[in-house]
Amino acid sequence: MAEPVAATGPPPDERSGPGDPSAPDVGRSDESTGGRWDRGRRGELGRALEVTALVGLVVTQPLLDVLGRSPDFFLFHRADPAEILLLLALVAVLPTTGVVLLGALSRVAGRTVRALTHTGLVGLLLAALAVQVGRHVTPLRGVPLLVVALLAGAGGAVAHRRWRAPRLVLRLAAAGPVAFVALFLFVSPTSAVVLPRGDGGAVGTAQGSGVHPPVVMLILDELPLVSLLGTDGKIDATRFPHFAELADASTWYRNATGVSGWTPNALPAMLTGRYPAKPVAPHYSQYPDNIFTAFGGLYDIKAEESITRLCPPSRCEQPVTPEQGLGVLVRETGKLLGRVAGPTESAVDPEDSYREQTRAEAGLDAAEPAPADPKFRWDSLDDNQPARFTSFLAGLKPAPRPTLHFLHLLMPHSPWAYLPSGARYDAPEDLPNDGAGWVDLARQRHLAQLGYTDRLIGETLRTLRASGLYDQSMLVVTADHGVSFRPGAQGRGMDAIKAAAGEVAWVPMFLKEPRQQTGRVDDRNWEHVDLLPTVADEADIRLPWHVDGRSARQAPRADGTKHFYDRPGEPTTFPGGVPTPPPLPTPHPLVGTQVRAGPPGGNARVADLAAFTAMDPDTGTLPALVWGDVPDQIPDGTLLAVAVNGRIGAVVPAVPADPGGRRFAALLTDDSLFRAGTNQLDVLQVAPDGTLRRLALS
Repeated sequence: MAEPVAATGPPPDERSGPGDPSAPDVGRSDESTGGRWDRGRRGELGRALEVTALVGLVVTQPLLDVLGRSPDFFLFHRADPAEILLLLALVAVLPTTGVVLLGALSRVAGRTVRALTHTGLVGLLLAALAVQVGRHVTPLRGVPLLVVALLAGAGGAVAHRRWRAPRLVLRLAAAGPVAFVALFLFVSPTSAVVLPRGDGGAVGTAQGSGVHPPVVMLILDELPLVSLLGTDGKIDATRFPHFAELADASTWYRNATGVSGWTPNALPAMLTGRYPAKPVAPHYSQYPDNIFTAFGGLYDIKAEESITRLCPPSRCEQPVTPEQGLGVLVRETGKLLGRVAGPTESAVDPEDSYREQTRAEAGLDAAEPAPADPKFRWDSLDDNQPARFTSFLAGLKPAPRPTLHFLHLLMPHSPWAYLPSGARYDAPEDLPNDGAGWVDLARQRHLAQLGYTDRLIGETLRTLRASGLYDQSMLVVTADHGVSFRPGAQGRGMDAIKAAAGEVAWVPMFLKEPRQQTGRVDDRNWEHVDLLPTVADEADIRLPWHVDGRSARQAPRADGTKHFYDRPGEPTTFPGGVPTPPPLPTPHPLVGTQVRAGPPGGNARVADLAAFTAMDPDTGTLPALVWGDVPDQIPDGTLLAVAVNGRIGAVVPAVPADPGGRRFAALLTDDSLFRAGTNQLDVLQVAPDGTLRRLALS
């Protein structure tokens, strides 16, 4: 009698998924109920492991990767270790738990529904993973990428259902989230913020006469020197009168460059005197020797840091001004997930969450009552200036002990939201910064916010004079890095450095010594590692550690080479020399003229038209950025004039479609265009012969 042939391949429960309730019970009539229950439990565990692996790849890994490389995100929002650990638990556990519970609840509807639900979840998660992979390895975006990802997810679900190997791979990959969490906690730059090690470094000592003047340091952010310059190479006093005033009474190191385009590298280099060496958090545990520890033994410290935490708790306490707490961390992390998981291109930059609070949001009282003159609403900084800046000004007072007043202010850094007057305006988050038409708008918005920053410089000088600190103090005003507005190379990375180093590396650098009355220009090869040794020398403090920089009291460098670090420890070099500013765009002749429109010429859609019908200027907010859509009948490059109350405020081109549609946007920087109540907005098509055709707005 022939021996029975042994069955090959996986048992029935493996063909439908290990312990799958939908699998037939062939050959199981002699099994105990307990055995079936054990297999069912193992099957649920297997499904949970598969979901854990997929959610880890779709959610946990991309979020922890970006957040792990962005300790400044947590430092800006003043997150303590407990809050970061809670966020970590939410990212690592909550999405997985939700999907696992959804699958488990489907078991109530029966074995078949449970199996189909699990297969469907696997397919959707694989599709979500395919979206992220597709954005990195293919040129597909938007709907085409979604279609391909859904097909990939469906194919993956079928393979998961039919074969055992995909299931085994997923179950092994369930260890991934644990690894992602471990990397975040112990290896990533953010680990120093979660698990800080050490508190403070070496203390400086007095040298020479031992006279220590008050020191006032204002570090601006993302400010190219060339943005301040006129065609003659001097500060444009018409557009930026207070920067010009500062230059006329200080030493202007005109050939000064930052050492990195990323603040977490650039600012520590400025405050330690050392070039960036490792990709670590801008935290006192990673940079124990810095200006705050060096000055802390001889100076009182009043530090307003933004996205660093270099001043240790033993030297100073950070004021609580940015929006903080677990709620804002969860909200911003949710936005980040939308960017990394979406099918459209997104510049994933946690700096998008950096936003200064206004005085009103911070609950600060007005510094003084508003005058009766209605124009004062444009001259007042009370409602619109960043609360951190207001706190900084309030501390500029004489004190018995020498004091270091330090402020790192995210101005004129994006997000751009201010006009030169100080009025705010709203803008969509997804407006491009590069490409035809958009790079010009980005530069215009940057210059408008720089105009507002100039007003803040004026407030600083006025406050110092009013308090009696101006003559006796050393005043430093500079920026950590610039930014390029070169078409095709917008930003501050290596592409921008290669195409427009003069816009990214060169920054304004002003140092007013105590009792200095007249300005002078020094074109030595200044690099921002020179900042700390120079300030320490001027404050008569000996630094107890080696620095890469050179004090301005020493002889200038013989070598004019500049060093720039897109990545710590990997310098890029280029020759020095004061850059020539790019020419300012010439205003269109129609700007400032009255509207004389001809016959109607089509239509356009404008966002937030209601803002023009009930405008209250006393809120400090204007609808100064006008954006919307134009139909395909209007060719690319067609000029559009935007007018308010019969006067044209901007002329912009219709540009090729981007992921947001065929959009246009115009910034109206002239506050006098607006009035309280109802305002008439017009968008007009400019014909080649100059004829204007009014577009119907919706």
